[in-house]
Amino acid sequence: MAEFTMELNDEQKEVRDWLHGFAADVIRPAAAEWDEREETPWPVIQEAAKVGIYSLDFYAQQYFDSTGLGIPMTMEELFWGDAGIALSIVGTGLAAVGVLANGTEEQIGTWIPQMYGDANDVKVAAFCSSEPDAGSDVASMRTRAVYDEAKDEWVINGTKTWATNGGIAGVHVVVAVVDPELGSKGHASFIIPPNTPGLAQGQKFKKHGIRASHTAEVILDNVRVPGSCLLGGKQKLDERLARARENARKGGERVKNAAMATFEASRPAVGAMAVGTARAAYEVALDYAMTREQFGRPIIDNQGVAFQLADMRTQIDAARLLVWRASWMAINGKPFTAAEGSMSKLFASETAKKVTAQAIQILGGNGYTREYPVERMHRDAAIYTIFEGTSEIQRLVIARTLSGMPIR
Repeated sequence: MAEFTMELNDEQKEVRDWLHGFAADVIRPAAAEWDEREETPWPVIQEAAKVGIYSLDFYAQQYFDSTGLGIPMTMEELFWGDAGIALSIVGTGLAAVGVLANGTEEQIGTWIPQMYGDANDVKVAAFCSSEPDAGSDVASMRTRAVYDEAKDEWVINGTKTWATNGGIAGVHVVVAVVDPELGSKGHASFIIPPNTPGLAQGQKFKKHGIRASHTAEVILDNVRVPGSCLLGGKQKLDERLARARENARKGGERVKNAAMATFEASRPAVGAMAVGTARAAYEVALDYAMTREQFGRPIIDNQGVAFQLADMRTQIDAARLLVWRASWMAINGKPFTAAEGSMSKLFASETAKKVTAQAIQILGGNGYTREYPVERMHRDAAIYTIFEGTSEIQRLVIARTLSGMPIR
């Protein structure tokens, strides 16, 4: 087990500086254009693939970093560049985490490489869990997967929404109900291979922020996939469902569903994204306050501005420490006995919203225009308190974990 540390080692620092350079030289100059276009920045993703940032090898190295800091460090630097473009680069990772969390070794080796493609033929993947009537309330999910034993196939029907890369992805990972009587415990995850008949993109959403990231509905109409596309396999699913039924009769232990296993693993990473956006806005505000003069002196010479910046930096550093702690705990198999993963995501996402709003205030009228990036950063920051569990859901998870009570 790696000891917890607040200091990156030399190799991590080298990777961080490399990522920061890419974010500064490639991502940030393209940010405003792709935000306005509201399109997937394929040329930027391809550049990331060429240098090795958008690749299975790179993310595997960071994911299995024994300190746990590889992924949060990566997310912070890329999202410091721009949240929309960065999400286009890392969005495939959520589908990959879904396979890592629930799949067999064979499934991991078969499907995750196909999610990325290569520098000459870049691919993206999508994780599809939310539905029009089932976001945080996963027990209300309606997408059904029915097993056709004669053909050893699963038949999937339903509509998914808010799917990053939905419809444009090669590989889709879809969470579906296999046993409605078990509620959220009766879910399973499935791989939908490229060009599978019956899968289609629905509505593409025009969003308030992260506009360079593609978000859409995914329609599944009698989609048939081989039995081998059930993540974890049929035997493991049958055993899990049997335990869930037995526990339901006895009122016993909680059994995690497939979607929650994915979200639990990714919440600190979302916190790191929020830290990156907050840090970017803070740096713009600090530079502006140091150079902008009013009444013959820089505006940072006023306590009203200087104290805001002091609070902004303090909150950013506190958020990063919560993210790092949760990430270290996760990689070292330490249980989140106080919902530390949710804590990190909650505090960091709320910090990003607050810090970006303060940055606009410090820049005044300039901050409200698209001539300065804090306006875009503020729009982008709003998503962190919504996706992969709203702030209200994080508070619910934390409260339930601390009290052991079924708080509603």
